Amino acid sequence: MASAQDNTIENIPTLNFDAVIVGGGGSGMRASLQLVQGGMKVAVLTKVFPTRSHTVAAQGGIGASLGNMSPDNWHFHFYDTVKGSDWLGDQDAIEYMCREAPKVVYELEHMGMPFDRNADGTIYQRPFGGHSANYGAKAVPRACAAADRTGHALLHTLYQKNLEKGTQFYVEWIALDLIKDHNGDINGVIALDQETGNISVFQAPTTILATGGAGRIFRASTNAYINTGDGLGMAVRAGIPLQDMEFWQFHPTGVAGAGVLLTEGCRGEGAILRNKHGEAFMERYAPTLKDLAPRDFVSRSMDQEIKEGRGCGPNGDYIVMDMTHLGHGEIMKRLPSVFEISHNFGNVDITKEPVPVVPTIHYMMGGIPTNIHGQVTVPDLEAGVDEDGLYAKGKVVNGLYAIGECACVSVHGANRLGTNSLLDLVVFGRAAGQHILDEFAKSDHSYRPLNPRVLDFTQARLDKLQNSTEGYNAQEVGDEIRNIMQNHAGVFRTQELMDEGVKKILEIGEKVQKIHLADKSMVFNTARIEALEVANLYEVAKATMISASLRHECRGAHSVLDYEKPEDDSYAPLGRNDHEWMKHTLWYSEGNRVIYKPVRKVPLTVDYCKPQVRTF
Repeated sequence: MASAQDNTIENIPTLNFDAVIVGGGGSGMRASLQLVQGGMKVAVLTKVFPTRSHTVAAQGGIGASLGNMSPDNWHFHFYDTVKGSDWLGDQDAIEYMCREAPKVVYELEHMGMPFDRNADGTIYQRPFGGHSANYGAKAVPRACAAADRTGHALLHTLYQKNLEKGTQFYVEWIALDLIKDHNGDINGVIALDQETGNISVFQAPTTILATGGAGRIFRASTNAYINTGDGLGMAVRAGIPLQDMEFWQFHPTGVAGAGVLLTEGCRGEGAILRNKHGEAFMERYAPTLKDLAPRDFVSRSMDQEIKEGRGCGPNGDYIVMDMTHLGHGEIMKRLPSVFEISHNFGNVDITKEPVPVVPTIHYMMGGIPTNIHGQVTVPDLEAGVDEDGLYAKGKVVNGLYAIGECACVSVHGANRLGTNSLLDLVVFGRAAGQHILDEFAKSDHSYRPLNPRVLDFTQARLDKLQNSTEGYNAQEVGDEIRNIMQNHAGVFRTQELMDEGVKKILEIGEKVQKIHLADKSMVFNTARIEALEVANLYEVAKATMISASLRHECRGAHSVLDYEKPEDDSYAPLGRNDHEWMKHTLWYSEGNRVIYKPVRKVPLTVDYCKPQVRTF
């Protein structure tokens, strides 16, 4: 354990830990478990009770090539993930994740996670979009499922194990800023207790950001209201760039009008997407995988059907998902939450009628750049660029890790396959924890004295809100951000739309700077929290809009009508331009500057998976 010292500054409590983790979801709790098992003193800060983290909303399963239902191996999973990423994923990280997948699933099973079972006692697996056997030949069941509540089961399992091992949870706290010293190293976080409105310094030689996604930058989202990109905002304010923020996944099946997620597990169990004529239209777009093609492809196919006048409903603005043929018993056994959600949010009994669905923003493929150990890595600007104009050399930010959806390792590239999100959480949560333990064993454990001015920046942010007498309402500014993003960075983009979006998002900056807090109370002041969240949302929205406008191609979830090409185009098939755009975007908040770094093309043990035209 690190040796403590009194760093109390101006009566602000300073709490000393070996590691502080911001976020109590799947990745945060998997990392904390690894650390406490290794004897470290760990604090987990979380905005909501841990089991209410957004991981709870993951329904369908966790991907692993167990081969319990039909033959499978990690090489197929590796290929599917690279192909799903539209070749933007880093192949060393993808190989690591797919190789580790069976191991982390069996670890969860041994912790007591209640997976569904086959008759022989093995873990039940269902098919999921983009997962195949024999390198795309046919769909394969790879999603290890706990009914359609897999994320829920995962959170409860990890929370119980963390309690058992003595992790210290700080519930309903919001982290505000990273503590950065003169060397650029990170020495903990400054956080606010929502119950009292007081701030504290959490000092630690290691800080892990596990704050989840930022889907609330869009108007229609499957994400919880807590998903406001807090970790990304903290990173940006510490001068760290954000990677590949132009890539946002639209989930094909959000409940029309409500946005609530209906798992891909529905289609894994045999649900069919139909247009107004009752046609199972995915057969036309993806003859092999049909309804289980990757999410970016299915979302665009649905959008195409609606645009061409084959949408359902009085306004022709949605598609329906039909599960009636599965039967009441199978639905209640495998998809009980889907039954409840469809009833509560769509007023539909899925055992008797199809449910209206539309593509809805779901997942952030970009985030804080990291290596496979979870260490935050930034480009070495002084080293300059290589012959392709890319910043190939990077350096580690000492003391800082990022894992889960807020991180970009990058295993998802331009489009994530279903089930790989839960896998990402536990694989890299575990990997980061193990790396920290290994480093901790051979490092100096004494805390560095904090700069007496460490609180100035954060205190100034809070004082500005507290002392405001006029300005803009946080919710209204947040809604403006969401409308801009929805209108200018949707399923199909055009260069004109994106350029206009950049202009609009930059114009709103003044309003973000002039948010007025009408309610000055301290105890559970949710208006203050919302005002702090909008500052984070704005950084994420800028990163997304600017990065998207500069990527002049179609790749994965970033589909731009201006750059669409036919499948047999000799230079850029289907609009994906590997000659000019096989590279990662890095956006810096300072000056809204964008630079690029290469995609890591060398896997750990297998051959490079060469880019191909994506067909399904």
